[in-house]
Amino acid sequence: MLLPRVFAPARALLHSTSSAAATAIIPSTRVLDALRTAAAAAPSPASPSLSFVRHATHQAQGRANGAKDGPGKRLGAKKAGGEYVVPGNIIFRQRGTMWFPGENCKFGRDHCIFATQAGYVRYYRDPLKHPDRQYIGVVLDKDDTLPYPVNAARKRRLNMVPVKRETVAAEATAEVVVEGLPAAKVETTVNGLKMGKGYAFRKTNWEIGRAGDEMKDKVKKFIPGDRFTAWRKAAARKALNMERRKLRNAQKAAKPKRKPRAR
Repeated sequence: MLLPRVFAPARALLHSTSSAAATAIIPSTRVLDALRTAAAAAPSPASPSLSFVRHATHQAQGRANGAKDGPGKRLGAKKAGGEYVVPGNIIFRQRGTMWFPGENCKFGRDHCIFATQAGYVRYYRDPLKHPDRQYIGVVLDKDDTLPYPVNAARKRRLNMVPVKRETVAAEATAEVVVEGLPAAKVETTVNGLKMGKGYAFRKTNWEIGRAGDEMKDKVKKFIPGDRFTAWRKAAARKALNMERRKLRNAQKAAKPKRKPRAR
């Protein structure tokens, strides 16, 4: 690869010498032989100093082309103040903690802030928590502001949706009120049974417990037997079973094993 580069200065050196000396030179295909021949044919006693160093065209260790400008990471606010969000919506992407999560918000693993409740976004400061930090929160009602007043009740949905409804107070006579139908009276006692909390007619617990006495049912009296005799019978039965098991195992061990068939 380097032969053409070496032969070029060698030829130039040979042309500068006399023609007689040039005829005495024997061409060679080796680099060192060509250099020695050119140095011997030169009139000056000093040999030519040729330095051949090949430099790398790129730096090593991953610094070949330097740092590049990669694509943008799309940081910044994703939801504006007052915008409606649902649980899981990312409100702000950042590197570091320029903003902190407030009410109904949490941190992601890359410091992004996302909503944990459905509501409206609020950007605010809370001097009682920290004098310099900026917070992002979510309020449940559109007219609410953050931070909430000190010692105020915490507002939570608990996975329920508030629905306004009008309640009609029923009288103590156990009337059932249904919209669109006339009020109907419900009897609370039928055949001596009272209506319970589950709107079922049943006896009270103490009456259910005394039902056996009212029916005059008699329970057979428990007569204890001879426990010692029962224990001896059980021990003898276990010993007999053990002997049978040993005999069965001995019969299995006495059987000759079949030899494998020759293939």
